[in-house]
Amino acid sequence: MNGAARDNSEYAVPAGVLGLKGPVEKPAPGTLPLRGDLAHMALAGIHLAAHYVIPHVHAVGSAGAGLRLNPRGDAEVFVQLAPGTRFELLDVAGEWVWGCPGPQGPSGWCRASELAPAEA
Repeated sequence: MNGAARDNSEYAVPAGVLGLKGPVEKPAPGTLPLRGDLAHMALAGIHLAAHYVIPHVHAVGSAGAGLRLNPRGDAEVFVQLAPGTRFELLDVAGEWVWGCPGPQGPSGWCRASELAPAEA
């Protein structure tokens, strides 16, 4: 994520003490941008995660992007994102990136090459 522009204007670190007040239903994989190890910053105080991430905002490239539940080429594409769609990048693992169009989801992995080049 070196050199990537971060859009801090939309998601701020919540003020005060964060806490969950009771049981929360775990969403299905691929719905909300929530994993056991991290979650979108907008979900802080709503869902529990080890880390909350302020996303790096990108756009889907001209060929579109296929979201997968796993960062593998043989994983099934469960959502196809149209070219130009907003993509909020939350994690990078080699050639794969994990993110979502927004905190409402869906969330998944796509190839970093499926995103539009960052503007300088």
